[in-house]
Amino acid sequence: MHRNTTAVHDEIPLWRAAPPGRPLTGLTVLVVEDSRFASEAMRLLCLRSGARIRRADCLRTAARHLQIYRPAVVIVDMGLPDGSGAQLIAQLAAMSPRVPVVLGLSGDPENEAEALAAGADGFIGKPVESLAHFQHAILSALPPEARPTGLRMVSEETVHPDPGALRDDLAHVAEVLASSSDTGAIDYIARFLAGVARSARDEPLEQAATALARDHSAGRALAADLARISGLVQDRLAAAGSA
Repeated sequence: MHRNTTAVHDEIPLWRAAPPGRPLTGLTVLVVEDSRFASEAMRLLCLRSGARIRRADCLRTAARHLQIYRPAVVIVDMGLPDGSGAQLIAQLAAMSPRVPVVLGLSGDPENEAEALAAGADGFIGKPVESLAHFQHAILSALPPEARPTGLRMVSEETVHPDPGALRDDLAHVAEVLASSSDTGAIDYIARFLAGVARSARDEPLEQAATALARDHSAGRALAADLARISGLVQDRLAAAGSA
């Protein structure tokens, strides 16, 4: 893929002396992600890697960020409340000068092809836990002359976001389920909840969200799916409240 080298020079130095355990020192990462739980994981990974992080929770907020500054790395969730992440990836890939690194992000591995087709330099699958995997995804997408010099420690560390962020995501799902029966809202909640459940390694909740998305796409009745999800979400909120 052709890169605008002027853009790279503008955003990141050609030579970066980074501590061995913090290879992303000096980089700013914009994470476009509506899940607080996933965003908290990204915050911890950036902190451990030496990078600065900014967050946008939708396409509109991301656009405002990009009007003010241009980060070295943008990580875009493929399912956002106001549109597809592929839309933003395509815009970023077409910018001149170009953002140096653009990565897609999703709990659904089938979204990788869509992200790459839109112009992403790589893809990160949820759950995002491994420090080594996160660092490799970014470093491998940087042009060679912009990668840090010297030895790099490969960490086995994983991050564990604050459970409070997961509670916030579940409360958001419960609120939407209680206040809207709109078709678009149901589609969004199915995708959002599947990603949250995968990030939290909650297989029953992920299966319920996947079933809702499948039945919604097939035009089937959704009452049983919605009731099941509502019950699972309420059970987890109650358990979190008593913990």
